[in-house]
Amino acid sequence: MAKPLLLTLLGLGLILLKDHRPSYEARLKAFREVEPVQPPNCKLVEGIETGSEDLEILPNGLTFISAGLKYPGVKSLEPDKPGKILLMDLNEDNPTVLELRIIGSEFNLSLFNPHGISTFTDEGNTIYLLVVNHPNTKTTVELFKFQQEEKSLLHLKTIRHELLPSVNDIVAVGPEHFYATNDHYFTDPYLKYWELYLGLAWSYVVYYSPNEVQVVADGFDFANGINISPDGKYVYIAELLSHKIHVYEKHDNWTLTLLKSVVADTLVDNISVDPVTGDLWVGCHPDGMKILHASNSTPGSEVIQIQNILTEEPKVTRVYAENGTVLQGSTVASVYKGKLLIGTVYQKALYCEL
Repeated sequence: MAKPLLLTLLGLGLILLKDHRPSYEARLKAFREVEPVQPPNCKLVEGIETGSEDLEILPNGLTFISAGLKYPGVKSLEPDKPGKILLMDLNEDNPTVLELRIIGSEFNLSLFNPHGISTFTDEGNTIYLLVVNHPNTKTTVELFKFQQEEKSLLHLKTIRHELLPSVNDIVAVGPEHFYATNDHYFTDPYLKYWELYLGLAWSYVVYYSPNEVQVVADGFDFANGINISPDGKYVYIAELLSHKIHVYEKHDNWTLTLLKSVVADTLVDNISVDPVTGDLWVGCHPDGMKILHASNSTPGSEVIQIQNILTEEPKVTRVYAENGTVLQGSTVASVYKGKLLIGTVYQKALYCEL
C-alpha cells in the first residue's frame, strides 16, 4: 500500500506544482524524425501482416516469430483475434512463414497474446520455446516443446508468479529457467499510466527457476528487451525510456552486477545477439509517443548494431531507419548469414541483405 499512496501523492504534487509533460515527451523522444537508412535488397515478408514483435533464430536458420500482440495503448490490427507463433526458414531463397499448430489440452488458444520469446536447446537437442503471454491483460510464461516434423508446439506448462506481474521479454537459461523484464511495477492500468508518465523507474528484472525466484536488477524506466552473451557471462538489458543498453555480469548464483551502460539515443526495444560476433542488434522506436499512444500517427522504425560492447569504446551504428512509410513500429532485429530480419509490434516484417 505504501507505493500506491506515494504514487498518488507524487502525481497530485506534480500536477499542482508544474507541468510534467515536457519531461515525458523528452523520454519518449516525441516528434523525432530520422534520416532514412536502408540496406540493399529489402523486401517485406509474405504472410506477416499483424505483427512480429519478437523473434528467435536457431543456429540452423529456423526462426520463431511472435505475432498478434495486444498491448495497452499500442495499435492492433486484429484486436479480436488470438496471437500466434510463426515459423520461418531463413535458408530459403524467398522465405515465407507458416503458423505453428499449438497442442495441449490445458492451453487456452483463444486467450493467446504472445509477447517476448526465447529458446533453450538441451543436451538431447530438444528445443524448448518460452513465450511471454498476456491472457486478459495478465502475465504468464508458457513453456512449449518444438516438434519440428509435425510443425507444432506442445504445451508443457504455464508459469505464474507474483514477481512476474508485467513481463515484457525473457531470455532462457534452462528449460524452466530464465531472466525476465517487468516493464512496469504496477498492474492496475491507472497506476501503470502514472508510473510511466512520471518516470518513476520502478520496473525490474527477475531470475526465475522452479526452486528460486528473485529480483536481480531494478530501478529501470521501462525495462524492455533482454538477452545474454554467447559465452553466457553477461546479460544485456534494454531500458526503453532512458535510451540505454545495460551490461551486467552474471554470477554463478544467478545474481547480476552492473558493469556499464551504452547510450543509444533512441527508444531501445528487443535485443538480439549475433552468436558469431557477439554484436547486439536492437529494434528501436524513433518516436515513442507514436507507438505508446495509439492514434492516426504513423510510427517509424529504427535498428541499431552495437559492436564491441564490452570494450571501452563500443560502436553504435544505425543500420536501418525510416519514418513509417515501409515499416511501422520496429521492435526486434536479428541476423543470419548476412541477412537481416526486422520485426514490428503490430505490422509487417522486413528481410534485407547486409
